[in-house]
Amino acid sequence: MVCSVSICAGEIFELKAELNSDKKEKKKEAVKKVIASMTVGKDVSALFPDVVNCMQTDNLELKKLVYLYLMNYAKSQPDMAIMAVNTFVKDCEDANPLIRALAVRTMGCIRVDKITEYLCEPLRKCLKDEDPYVRKTAAVCVAKLHDINAQLVEDQGFLDTLKDLISDSNPMVVANAVAALSEIAESHPNSNLLDLNPQSINKLLTALNECTEWGQIFILDCLANYTPRDDRESQSICERVTPRLSHANSAVVLSAVKVLMKFMEMLPKDLDYYGTLLKKLAPPLVTLLSAEPELQYVALRNINLIVQKRPEILKHEMKVFFVKYNDPIYVKLEKLDIMIRLASQANIAQVLAELKEYATEVDVDFVRKAVRAIGRCAIKVEQSAERCVSTLLDLIQTKVNYVVQEAIVVIKDIFRKYPNKYESVIATLCENLDSLDEPEARAAMIWIVGEYAERIDNADELLESFLEGFHDESTQVQLQLLTAIVKLFLKKPTETQELVQQVLSLATQDSDNPDLRDRGYIYWRLLSTDPVAAKEVVLAEKPLISEETDLIEPTLLEELICHIGTLASVYHKPPSAFVEGSRVSYTCFGAAPAVMPASLNAPVGGGLGDLFDLGGGVGMPMGAYIPPKIVWLPAMKAKGLEISGTFARRAGVIQMELILTNKAMSVMTDFAIQFNRNSFGLAPAGPLQVLTPLGPNQTIEVSLPLSTVGPVMKMDPLNNLQVAVKNNIDVFYFSCQYPISMLFVEDGKMERQLFLATWKDIPNDNESQFQIKDCHLNSDAASSKLQGSNIFTIAKRTVEGQDMLYMSIKLSNGIWVLAELKVQAGNPNYTISLKCRAPEVSQCVFQCYEAVLKN
Repeated sequence: MVCSVSICAGEIFELKAELNSDKKEKKKEAVKKVIASMTVGKDVSALFPDVVNCMQTDNLELKKLVYLYLMNYAKSQPDMAIMAVNTFVKDCEDANPLIRALAVRTMGCIRVDKITEYLCEPLRKCLKDEDPYVRKTAAVCVAKLHDINAQLVEDQGFLDTLKDLISDSNPMVVANAVAALSEIAESHPNSNLLDLNPQSINKLLTALNECTEWGQIFILDCLANYTPRDDRESQSICERVTPRLSHANSAVVLSAVKVLMKFMEMLPKDLDYYGTLLKKLAPPLVTLLSAEPELQYVALRNINLIVQKRPEILKHEMKVFFVKYNDPIYVKLEKLDIMIRLASQANIAQVLAELKEYATEVDVDFVRKAVRAIGRCAIKVEQSAERCVSTLLDLIQTKVNYVVQEAIVVIKDIFRKYPNKYESVIATLCENLDSLDEPEARAAMIWIVGEYAERIDNADELLESFLEGFHDESTQVQLQLLTAIVKLFLKKPTETQELVQQVLSLATQDSDNPDLRDRGYIYWRLLSTDPVAAKEVVLAEKPLISEETDLIEPTLLEELICHIGTLASVYHKPPSAFVEGSRVSYTCFGAAPAVMPASLNAPVGGGLGDLFDLGGGVGMPMGAYIPPKIVWLPAMKAKGLEISGTFARRAGVIQMELILTNKAMSVMTDFAIQFNRNSFGLAPAGPLQVLTPLGPNQTIEVSLPLSTVGPVMKMDPLNNLQVAVKNNIDVFYFSCQYPISMLFVEDGKMERQLFLATWKDIPNDNESQFQIKDCHLNSDAASSKLQGSNIFTIAKRTVEGQDMLYMSIKLSNGIWVLAELKVQAGNPNYTISLKCRAPEVSQCVFQCYEAVLKN
């Protein structure tokens, strides 16, 4: 948002005089000055009536400038903006198509409810204008108007007119109609606006050859949502889309690839055309890799998905993924990943030669990844395993610390994949034991020693050397050491009894890590009660590790293939994982980075960087707060139907709990429910289940599960919900307010360092402070009560007798709220500070704090 800068009264007076001048050139120069001031953030809204008067001109340049001003200030001056309506109407009938298009474009950009109804008639005329430039502009205007007032657009029949434009003779009009309908359909996922059939598909494919590159992208994205009737239709569409693969614009190429990847699913693999299509897909993807690095990276992320789905497309193109010396690191790492995915028995020799070369580079991160890649090749291509192990041993001989450590980590995986095959290298690994300082490498080495203890003469000495600094090791190493020593004891019980007692004592008595303690107790009880059972459990045969553990889950991969060419294909996450308020209705497989899931009984407290000192833990959380039921719809307003209810969140599902009472004399049946658009996209997740007729004086309780993928519109207040309930008698409307705590999700516990960084990052202007009065809970009780409603305590510290709790909340649409709650012993009034990137939610969050703590 542009900051407004004050403009002096004298300057305003001068501009006003120039705007009202009789000389056209002077008037134009004055408007230019106004636009220049507006562009740098100066507030020139006081000149609104004077600028609007300048609209009455034949000069196209001046008209454009005035329209630009109007778009910027109409929202803050809605009453004044109505003055411009007559000019719009007049301009929509101008002889010059450029002016007609300019008028309709500006109308769509003025987001003022009062004006929209006046614009319907001009828009209707422009949608049927003889000039295609005007029609294509009007098509986009319908989508903008729909965003302001959807009901008006539907009532005026503009959606039907848009559908008719798909059959327009001009390809650009077709492309804009498709773009507008796609955007409207996104906000109404269940509507069937783009009702595609073979006839409309044929029209789109005809327009595809002649429209601009962005028009082609809109049409291709639309085609990707179509399901062909049979393989013949699928082949026909593929044949007509294939020429787009040679387009100069990479976005068009990726959109064409997306369509072809989808429609290939329907083609029989034994069909000659299937093989031809595979061959045609490779060259355009390879060509994308000759662009600048940023485009290369986007192409590589998309290719990564394509290779996981259909590796045969690029199986002969391995060399284009070889790393160049001047590639940026992000391109290098992505190429390396694709090389592994394409590795096969046919090309493994050249892949290994490349990887060995990469392992001698100077870039540490790249070298580490290259060494890991050699291990992945061994696991993926069995015939190459021996050559890979030999290559790794050569790298260990270089004695470069980080190379040695990575090599040991991957050799552990090779042992897991091929047991009892390459154990001869263990002696070489043990020689490098002293140089290991990274937790993952130390843990891998300890696993190898424990797993093959019977083959290593001094295994007890090696493990004992790790035990000396047990408390200084990371959890990963401690857990591995505990298991390795127990394995050693089961294999050599007489020699290692003292060693196993020492590690069990360290794990159970001296450690405060619950994972380590629990594992220690399990081993102790197993060994003391039934050593035979302990042997069967600890030394059980392990399953072989899979070839590729980093493959994307199949259903997510299918979804991401449908998003090729978008941000989702770069992040490798569905849009719902990173688009705030995303309306897409599929399951979210992605997760916010660096945020750990909340554990209900995890101990809370501990330092948070340089801001928080150590704090005590809190008790177990209580149940989530559920507001008492209230009457939402009195019987006198609904012909005898009384509806009362509340909202609850149970096991991560939002429930609307309703009590329906029939106070009329007739039976009520055929119940249904619908919500209006609301701030958080709340919508019924299923029908209202009233399975039996509701007789006179009868009451029934119904629980309606809700989703948060409905259409979004900001409400006032933010948590207001407008509901329509229908039965066999009539349709009834009411409003209710849901506690925003229903939207607090279970994975809302932020990692401490991330909390600190986020708190600092959110501007101080976004901080709100509130008082919670007459609350008689201590800080631990308050924390437990709040955690029941998914308000998580990150840390606690005490300063001069005042407890300060630092808390995090995550809403269902991905918004984070951070809080600082101050609790003074003996003082019933709490102070709470809330910080959020969307500060308008703070008031609702405060009300939830108050409701939870006081009930």
